[in-house]
Amino acid sequence: MKRYSGEARRAVAFPLGGFGTGHVALAGDGALRQWQLGGVPNHRGFLPDSFFALRVSSTEPPDDVVRLLRGDPVPPGADPAPNVSDTEVPDLGRLPSWPTVTATKFEAAYPFAEVAYLDDALPVAVSMSAFTPFVPLDADASSLPLVRYRFTVTNTSAEFRHGFLLGALQNAVGWDGVTPIDGTRGAGYGGNVNRLLRRPGQTGVLMDNPSLGETDEGYGEMLLWTDAPAVAFPRAVGAEAVLRFAETVKLVTPVQLGDFSDAALRAALADGASPLRAPAGPSPAGFTWDAAVAAAFALAPGETATIDFVHAWWFPNRFADFDRFGPTPSYAGSRFWVGNHYATRFGGAVDVLDAYLADRDHLDATSRAWASAVADSDLPEILKDVISAQGTLVRSPSLFRTADGRAYGFEGALGASTRNWNGDVGGSCPLNCNHVFNYEQALARLFPSLGRDMRETEFAIQAADGSIPHRVALPLYLPQYHDVAIGGPVRPALDGMLGAVLKTYRSVLDGSGLGWLREQWPALRRLMEHVTRTWDPDGTGILRGDQPCTYDISLHGPNMFVGGLWLAALRAMEEMARLVEPALAAGFAKLFTLGRDGYDTLLWTGEYYGQPDTGEEHDFGQGCLSDQLLGQWWAHQLNLGYILPADRVRTALKSIVRYNLRTGFEPHGYRSFADGTETGLVVCTWPHGGRPAVPLRYCDEVWTGVEYQVAASCLYEGLPDEAFRILDGLRERYDGTRRNPFNEIECGDHYVRAMAGWSLLDAYTGFRHDPATGEVTATRPGRFPVVAGTTWGVLNVSADGTAAIDVLGSGTAPR
Repeated sequence: MKRYSGEARRAVAFPLGGFGTGHVALAGDGALRQWQLGGVPNHRGFLPDSFFALRVSSTEPPDDVVRLLRGDPVPPGADPAPNVSDTEVPDLGRLPSWPTVTATKFEAAYPFAEVAYLDDALPVAVSMSAFTPFVPLDADASSLPLVRYRFTVTNTSAEFRHGFLLGALQNAVGWDGVTPIDGTRGAGYGGNVNRLLRRPGQTGVLMDNPSLGETDEGYGEMLLWTDAPAVAFPRAVGAEAVLRFAETVKLVTPVQLGDFSDAALRAALADGASPLRAPAGPSPAGFTWDAAVAAAFALAPGETATIDFVHAWWFPNRFADFDRFGPTPSYAGSRFWVGNHYATRFGGAVDVLDAYLADRDHLDATSRAWASAVADSDLPEILKDVISAQGTLVRSPSLFRTADGRAYGFEGALGASTRNWNGDVGGSCPLNCNHVFNYEQALARLFPSLGRDMRETEFAIQAADGSIPHRVALPLYLPQYHDVAIGGPVRPALDGMLGAVLKTYRSVLDGSGLGWLREQWPALRRLMEHVTRTWDPDGTGILRGDQPCTYDISLHGPNMFVGGLWLAALRAMEEMARLVEPALAAGFAKLFTLGRDGYDTLLWTGEYYGQPDTGEEHDFGQGCLSDQLLGQWWAHQLNLGYILPADRVRTALKSIVRYNLRTGFEPHGYRSFADGTETGLVVCTWPHGGRPAVPLRYCDEVWTGVEYQVAASCLYEGLPDEAFRILDGLRERYDGTRRNPFNEIECGDHYVRAMAGWSLLDAYTGFRHDPATGEVTATRPGRFPVVAGTTWGVLNVSADGTAAIDVLGSGTAPR
């Protein structure tokens, strides 16, 4: 597991929650922050009075020690990073009255985060492991709206110790997820009801708000639960009442008789064990209730107790009321309910809990198996770090799943990096932006069914002329972005359309089947006919003219960024044609050959692939573009071979690293994602002069998604030194001191372009899987995590190149 201690904890915020279910983050100091259970991305969302605490007592010698199970906030750094907010402590100066522990240590191996609470005054050692089930290929198992917190308490003293582990949670039903809450007072509160949940061996508090209509945005349920011997305080007016409950709860009979067995503890707590009186009924207008559950433990010297708490939630309502690009439509205030898919599987928070409990051992074991497959592999430590963290991007608030089961994604979650133009609440640049998702590999590889689903949505909004707009209007029955200005860029992005072809072939290789491909084939043909008709009407194999792309502008004339994607798309169409319409394969092959030779002749500068001077704003001319080999990166992942001469690919990559990997940054007028003495790969440079007066937009920025794809390309080409120079600089920026290792930003937090990092896994191992024959090959000896279409596990590669997979889990193809 990756360890964070000292100042490296400052920005750590580890996302917890299932895919598309909402989010709470565990901070490096042990606090819970970034509450986004209702699905509204809000990095600064804070739910007061929601914490864990510990009381440890002994009769001889008489002793009673209490602690909040969190450390003091890490003091702000002298030079905070721009465009991030993970270092913010929303309750700074307003912590509950119990003291915090002296220090914490934080370790992570996704989906597990572990906190050790350090304090010499505690007569016990305490640690906590938090996780939400995460099982590759199983989207439903990975979409539970809950967090399991497992505490381990060991008596390190020479005396018998007993006490209570306290879990506190505020009833947030009715909260909009954005408006600040003052204690238990907040907009949307009032009429909140907390009910005891008592079942054999289980204690909890179920929270709802019956005053809300079933279509209200805040309607839903929350649950705080344990199966340890426990007593609940169902309603409290604030954190101090919760702590007072913990101070007054007692174990009279066990102490008197010396019987601290599980049965004796449960019996002592059955009718309540505190004289403190809880308020009754619904909460008053404008206020809600806090709840607490105190789990009892009793330990002889050296003994250990394990106590599980679960937070579960159920919020069925999601609305497509986020920003829309393009012309502002008038829908008379309609909010467009789209729902949450997870809520269709469960009837409430107790159903969520029961689904977990029914499969708890399996979900825990398979989630641990994935974490171990990465952490215990022979990957270099920095690659373990990257591959593990990719899972946090998959289940971040940037992605969601509507009631009908379709998967969608913002480019990111609005945050500190977007306050200059769009505030810091909601989704960034909706929706399913295909040119940004051109870089995404983690979601589609870990959960091929969701990647396949996004392809079906993409083709569902295809225009009559064959084009595909780079944004989706939700619900899908609304007018799509056809023949209107879209925004970012203005017209349908050509690179995104070409990526649709590549992503479709990726789904084929990941087990979607020929039946599925045949269903998509007519749309693919119309798309390629549109591209050819618009940008290569003469059949030269070279795309010309105005080419809208991911830099939110158009490139003009031949360039290898768009051209490489075009060449890779032609090769993918050739391979797919061989499967479903063989007569067309030769035509795609011929056009590819023309394009390959033409682009190489026209654009090669001797060091890298440039662009003929056009005089147009934003073109890069003889600049060195970090993204120039994006198409080759795709071709390697799809086993399409070289789309350009191999020696020139390697030379170009060396040039990209030589010219664009920079240490030391000055203000440059755009967004700063690397600053001061940090190292990062900038989007474009002009090493030999000639920077245009209006250069490529974002040229001076550092995008982690681009860094990952260039580093992976270097690994594919046998350039490990160059690859790890990029990765070392990137992960040093995100080491926890100034930026969150689990939140890579660009135009928003948890930016989906960063999921390009998944490509490093196959690039490093040389893994290849032939879905037709089932043959597995790899070039690097060792043990590595692997997800291959419908199978995941550990890849074992011997010194002679023989490769086999220890299967730990599997999925099924759709047909």
